[in-house]
Amino acid sequence: MAEYKLLLPSMGEGVMEATIITWLFNEGDSVKEDDSVVEIATDKVDSDVPTPVSGKIVKILKQKDEVAKVGEAIAILEIEGEGGNTASEEVKTETPTSAPDAETLKTIEGALNPTATSHVEYSGDLYLSPLVKSIAQQENISETELKTIKGSGLEGRITKEDILAHVANRGNQPQTTQAVSAPVVSTPQPVATTAVATPISVAAGDEIIPMDRMRKIIAENMVKAKHIAPHVTSFIETDVTNVVKWRNKHKDIFEKREGEKLTFMPIFVKAIVKAIQDYPMINVSINGENIIKKKNINIGMATALPDGNLIVPVIKNADQLSLSGLAKAINDLAYRARNKKLRPEDTQGATYTISNVGSFGNLMGTPIIPQPQVAILAIGAIVKKPAVLETKDGDVIAIRQLMFMSHSYDHRVVDGSLGGMFLKHVHDYLQNWDMNTEV
Repeated sequence: MAEYKLLLPSMGEGVMEATIITWLFNEGDSVKEDDSVVEIATDKVDSDVPTPVSGKIVKILKQKDEVAKVGEAIAILEIEGEGGNTASEEVKTETPTSAPDAETLKTIEGALNPTATSHVEYSGDLYLSPLVKSIAQQENISETELKTIKGSGLEGRITKEDILAHVANRGNQPQTTQAVSAPVVSTPQPVATTAVATPISVAAGDEIIPMDRMRKIIAENMVKAKHIAPHVTSFIETDVTNVVKWRNKHKDIFEKREGEKLTFMPIFVKAIVKAIQDYPMINVSINGENIIKKKNINIGMATALPDGNLIVPVIKNADQLSLSGLAKAINDLAYRARNKKLRPEDTQGATYTISNVGSFGNLMGTPIIPQPQVAILAIGAIVKKPAVLETKDGDVIAIRQLMFMSHSYDHRVVDGSLGGMFLKHVHDYLQNWDMNTEV
């Protein structure tokens, strides 16, 4: 018998660590090759870790809620045969042995769409994960200061916990310079303070529910998004009667032919893609004082999970997909999102996002822009209403299928004219939907 160390595998570019959610087997249990043995969570997505060998779990090294680094041993298995792997041997295959060069760092940074808003830059000889680099840039931590932080990660690298601990201690340093130079005055002076939430009183019978990991991440990202981008929201009401009729005509045929449901979402995405092609400055990100115009059109699709949380899988290169291809991609991502089968790369790289608030019966909403994108569209419920139609014989009132759309955009780079014209073009594509469109 031999000992085998099960290591946390690589989970995509820039993902350096994961939290253990739950073990699916206990110590002493036997497992077969490719069995999922543990559920893990990163900042992006939850997933399972399979074992590459058959054997018996003799020791679990990382317990629930503990953080493991990529390449770190999380369990020891007893397997047939002689010898076995060692942590050092496996780490060489899973993690880089030297810091990547500056060009590699830029590639990783672009893949993850960092939300940095500072001009702080770092040389290639200082390796930082995209998450750590983003935090450092937001806090204006210089490279010299970063080099004073003792990293607890592999090969002494700085982890998220290291940088957050440094920021916390950094904020508690006394402002001696200001104290010495401040003039003596007889009246109290206003002091800048960090905003603190108002304490909440808990009454008898109130239930306290701790936030789960995903809810904490969502809360942090939403606050950050509202802090970074000045939001403006435009609204428009669209007659989607042709869209409803077209879908009703084709949905059964499509399901029989493809084995897939034909929802409204691929139609909405198609209209958004066409509008982005008309107004490509909606498909941008901001990096300091630079605007990055995205070549690819990757549409994020806000998806509600069974536990009430939200995740945004990404339809990559949506402009290259037909309606049929969009339907398949959307159904696949939605299914895997709700069954915790998304890969880390499935939630990365979005350049524009759509949120279907109509699925909850809502008419409209004011969506928050996910960073580092600059716009998001909310689709409301489709409702039958009386509407005035212009005909060659005069105006008439008819029952039509109407829907509100809400377009939130970042006013730093998207002015009202651009945000409004983009929304109007999505409206026009949907309202004038061609009944002869093939699927």
